[in-house]
This record gives sequence, C-alpha cells and structure tokens, in this order.
Amino acid sequence: MLSQDQIAVVVPCYNEETSIAHVVQDFRTALPSATVYVFDNNSTDRTVEVARVAGAVVRQESHQGKGNVVRRIFADVDADIYVLVDGDGTYEAAAAPHLINALCSGTLDMVTGVRRSSEKAAYRPGHAFGNRMFSFLVSKLFGRRTGDMLSGYRAFSRRFVKSFPALSRGFEIETEMTIHAMELRLPTAEVETVYSARREGSASKLSTIRDGVRILITIVTLLKELRPLLFFSAIGFALALLAVSLSIPLLLTYLETGLVPRVPTALQSTGMTVVAV
Repeated sequence: MLSQDQIAVVVPCYNEETSIAHVVQDFRTALPSATVYVFDNNSTDRTVEVARVAGAVVRQESHQGKGNVVRRIFADVDADIYVLVDGDGTYEAAAAPHLINALCSGTLDMVTGVRRSSEKAAYRPGHAFGNRMFSFLVSKLFGRRTGDMLSGYRAFSRRFVKSFPALSRGFEIETEMTIHAMELRLPTAEVETVYSARREGSASKLSTIRDGVRILITIVTLLKELRPLLFFSAIGFALALLAVSLSIPLLLTYLETGLVPRVPTALQSTGMTVVAV
C-alpha cells in the first residue's frame, strides 16, 4: 500500500463551490492514503472555504488560466504519483485506483481517463465533436493514437511531472501533455471512466469556439517546433500546388498564341513557387 506522501490528488479550481466538497470527499474515500490539494485560481465564490472544510490542502495561483495552475501544481507539489482532476465533479473518483494501478503495474508515465457517458448533459455536442476531431488530428500528425486528448483526468509519474515544460496558459494544457508524451515516446495508457453531468449551479468555464481555436493553435505551434520538416513541407507543397494551378492556364495560352497576356498572374505564380521552395 502506498503511503500518504506518495500520492497527491491535485485539483485546479475556479468558482466550484457547489461541487468541490464532493470532489475532495470522494477522492479522500477512493484514495485514503493520498493528500488532496486544491489550487484555487482567483475564485470569487466560497470555493476556498468549502475546500478547506472538506479536508483539502488549499493553495493559490494568481495567474488566470488552467495551464498556469497546472504549472504551479507541478512545481510545488512533491509526490511519487499525481492524480490530476478537475474540480467540477464530473469525473469518477472511484476510477482513480484503476488509473494508479495501470500506472504502477506498467511502469508508465501517464494514464488518461477516457470519458464515457450516457448523459446528454455531461458532454455538449460541440465539445464532443471538437474532442474527436482534435484527437484524430493529433493521432495522425504525431503517430500515436489517443482516445480522449482533452480529458482532464490523468495519473502521472513523478518523472513526467518534474520534466513537463507546461508552456500553455489555459485549457490547451491537456493538448500539450498529450503531445509531449507522444513526442518523447513515453509509456502511456488509457482507462475508461464514467463522465457525469455537472451539479446544478455549476457552469463550465470552457468556451467551445475560443478555447477550440487556442487548442488548434497549440497543435500547430507544437507541430512546428517538434516536426518542422513536416510542418514546412506541408506549407511548401500547398503553395507549389496553388502556383501550378495558376500557371496552367497561362501555359496553355502561351502554347496557343505565344503570348503571356496576364503578367501579374505569371509573377504571382513565380513568386509563390520561390516561397514554396
């Protein structure tokens, strides 16, 4: 049995007074030997007070955004095993031992809780579609399959936590974690978990459009940094293809008449070819 100092349940939290007590209590029940840390991110409600009463160790992060909170968590908390979970009460605390067992038995660095839900209110259609799309895109670009790239429920080894760069500021942090593990070829696994609807009075902080754009930018940025040949080759190929498509009518006209009547288009095609190269 792992001792109290070896497992840390870490909860990034912002305005979750309606659910945080249940999260803390459920994880203390599921993992009696663990310490539950709630990192508050400038909540304007009673989140801090409720979390303390429930038995959590409460700490603060003043820089707004989940990525900033996770960066502080990974820097400040010392443990051998970390369980990261959101404070909204949607994740199944009873699954935590399964995530930890998979992590330890396989000597893994990350185990992701893949969300499965039969409740329509739990998973908004826009979020579900975006998660599937981004998971497919990352799997294709970085060469390893992921079933739920945006899951906020994960177990980590100390090695992963203390070496993870954590550059993201907001909800892109899960994307960065997934790609980091893929690129370094770290041993990982996935465990299916129940995903529930939020409690009444609790509202999602995730914006489908705004955060979706940020996640896409994060994927593109990491692709540029980690796979520069693929990134720039794709741009070059696209520009070259467009240049060829513009030049074909010019070539046909030249073969028929010996003239190049659309000089600006010819210059544009030439310029795009140079940029493509």
